[in-house]
Amino acid sequence: MTSDDAFGRARARLDRVVDSLVWKTEGLTERELRTPMTPTGFTLLGALRHCANIELGYLGDCFGRPWPGEPSPVAVPLDAYDADPQADWWVPAAVPAATVVAFVRDVHAHVAPTLERGPDAPGTAPWWPAERSSTTLGLVLDHPVTDLLRHAGQMNVVRELVDGAVGLARDDAWNVPDDIDWPAYSARLRGIAEQF
Repeated sequence: MTSDDAFGRARARLDRVVDSLVWKTEGLTERELRTPMTPTGFTLLGALRHCANIELGYLGDCFGRPWPGEPSPVAVPLDAYDADPQADWWVPAAVPAATVVAFVRDVHAHVAPTLERGPDAPGTAPWWPAERSSTTLGLVLDHPVTDLLRHAGQMNVVRELVDGAVGLARDDAWNVPDDIDWPAYSARLRGIAEQF
């Protein structure tokens, strides 16, 4: 396997995970998307915003492709984290969910030309330690792919808690058996746990 093969697979994973992130927010109300579901305030819409900013930062800014034109109300500038380390994990009430979803799609399209440069394209990650900040696209791509996959897993769990939707992708729950009585299954597992 060559580095070009690994790079191509990573690009394909990025495409799939961005589609999955968006799907995990479809069909829900603004309230459902914004309601904190964990003690640390995790929301589906906030996670989506965070993922878009990760992709834009690593695959845009690091390779000389900042967000073009007018600033988006969804984009978070680096200096915003000085005042709020969670700046990209929540969405102001004035910003509709549809704007966040459109931003995710626009960011993914915006970084596509960066990915055409190939794994050896040079870049700079200024927030990395100085000795590692000069890097290549092949090395950088691993970070947003890993981060977005991790957050997609979190979004999977939260989406199931919101309305029971499960599966790898929209209209594709092949990895979840459909002939199981889920309440009975959960009750059985709860019974096992209660033995301890």
